[in-house]
Amino acid sequence: MHMIDRRRFTAGLGGLSVVAASAGPFAKFAIAQGALKVVIVGGGPAGATVAVQLKRGDPKLDVTLIEPQSDYTTCFFSNHYIGGFRTFNSITHDYRGLRGLGIRVIHATATGIDTEHKRVSLGKKDELEYDRLVVAPGIDLKYDSIEGYSEDAAQIMPHAWKGGAQTRLLKKKLDALDDGDVVVLGVPRNPYRCPPGPYERACVIANHLKTRKPKSKLVILDPKMTFSKQPVFEEAFAKYYKDIIELNLSNDIDNFGVTRVDTRTGEVMTKAGKTVKAALANIVPDQKAGEIAHKAGLAEGDWCPVHLENFTSKKAKDVYVLGDAAIADAMPKSAFSAHAQALVVASDILSEAAGKERASGHYRNTCWSLLAPGDSVKIGADYAPGEVAGKPALAPSGPFVSKPGESAEVRKANYEESVAWYATLVGDIFVEGATPAGRKDLGSHD
Repeated sequence: MHMIDRRRFTAGLGGLSVVAASAGPFAKFAIAQGALKVVIVGGGPAGATVAVQLKRGDPKLDVTLIEPQSDYTTCFFSNHYIGGFRTFNSITHDYRGLRGLGIRVIHATATGIDTEHKRVSLGKKDELEYDRLVVAPGIDLKYDSIEGYSEDAAQIMPHAWKGGAQTRLLKKKLDALDDGDVVVLGVPRNPYRCPPGPYERACVIANHLKTRKPKSKLVILDPKMTFSKQPVFEEAFAKYYKDIIELNLSNDIDNFGVTRVDTRTGEVMTKAGKTVKAALANIVPDQKAGEIAHKAGLAEGDWCPVHLENFTSKKAKDVYVLGDAAIADAMPKSAFSAHAQALVVASDILSEAAGKERASGHYRNTCWSLLAPGDSVKIGADYAPGEVAGKPALAPSGPFVSKPGESAEVRKANYEESVAWYATLVGDIFVEGATPAGRKDLGSHD
């Protein structure tokens, strides 16, 4: 298999170094304040990466990670599970490796943050003090952006835009469909986690229908006029799923955005008045930064403003906000982005603690999307802080995107690259052996 080794993976992050692989900005500093307390809220690709890199950079640091889930199911690659290309266990990880590094992992929900007194609340009595705080809460869903939708409604019309129980629920409902049933996929408004994600999901659902329920169809309702990787997705729709996928893109502002659902009848309604009765409705509502960021006063509107050179908060001192919750300019909300940002945050904390010069961060993103068995496409770029029209920006450089008409060999290599990336990434995040366990054969749909 075409694998990404650790050196190539590091190079793929645009030169950002992983502690285990390089002595660059993550070298073991002689930190005077060896008891520096760093508290991290959120144990996903952003938060867990910061924790690991800090402990590898200097084991004396006091690092605490707060994460409610004892087992973390990645939202990235969850479409592969939904489509039958991976097992659930292969996208689910625990925190034993982090504990082995000496990181204190607390499985609880952060209920409040006092940035003035530098305290994080875990309940009515439990509090943690910090010197530096990293907030990486991911997303929360704006259920009220769609009439009739709610957390309870999501048990009938799952969003599956957070990894875990919702992921399993969507797959269970997909597997239970009868041949001839209609599936509806409601796409959110920008910005949201993983811009190409809804269209990869459309492909894996359509592939499932094509191979198991060929009389069924998938109706996509999108409030946008354009979307990420559109040419290659539309090529795939025509090539593989011509009689299965019905794509409804808005030709005016939001006219095909989902405005109302009825969980009793299965009806999904749009602003333009289109109503579709679905046997299965996968409704992905609009999104915002995780609720704890709003409670802490770190957000403006739905998302959190940050200084792009190191992702320190613009709203509070000694606080970093990164990953999906942050306003990262042109940099998309993805696991790759979150990991790249986390490496910069860890370097910034270590450099400051050691009295070293704090370098401005450089970032990279790549997103792969599975179109059909053995056919994967990708998009990405490097990002560096700068100015656009006199305002701070993360300007992309060296952008790349898959094109229609590429050979089967190129697309299969993309797929193998994505699988290797996932294994290496979660190996680094969760301190696991980087192997692609749980992947099914390219032609398997079980």
